[in-house]
Amino acid sequence: MIAADRFTDTIRVGLISDTHGWLDQRAVQALEREAPLAGILHAGDIGSDEVLYELEQIAHVTAVLGNCDYPLPGFDLGDIARVGLGGKSIVVVHNIAHLDPLPGDGIVVHGHSHRPRMEWQQGRLILNPGSATQRRHQPSCSVGILEITGDGNASARIIYLDDLGTRTR
Repeated sequence: MIAADRFTDTIRVGLISDTHGWLDQRAVQALEREAPLAGILHAGDIGSDEVLYELEQIAHVTAVLGNCDYPLPGFDLGDIARVGLGGKSIVVVHNIAHLDPLPGDGIVVHGHSHRPRMEWQQGRLILNPGSATQRRHQPSCSVGILEITGDGNASARIIYLDDLGTRTR
């Protein structure tokens, strides 16, 4: 269940994508540092049910399948998930190109490109936390944090995992 922080009325949600079968412990550390999280949104290319089980130890997970995923036993995952949070409508999808048309407003969380993105576009906030395990041409692997304040304002930030230490895998 996703709920507001009882002290600040700000809802904080972890954003992660493109884990491809393993979870960098720096990503776990980054998300745990943001506690309490109301939930975690995984934007696909999960790669393993163990990733979801480990994330569930931090907060409730809503996830979608990516182009490299297969059905995961014990999880009923689709290509798109919709979450209502803090008065905002959030759509989670792996490849944003599969949302046609984009929702009129609200928040879209996507993955696939492995490139972090935070952009307001025609009244909607478009977010990609980047890849938590494969940086490709980015300076670092990353995760994100979405915050929705009690008055409905949404903002996000990217946490670069290299800032938390050296990768151990």
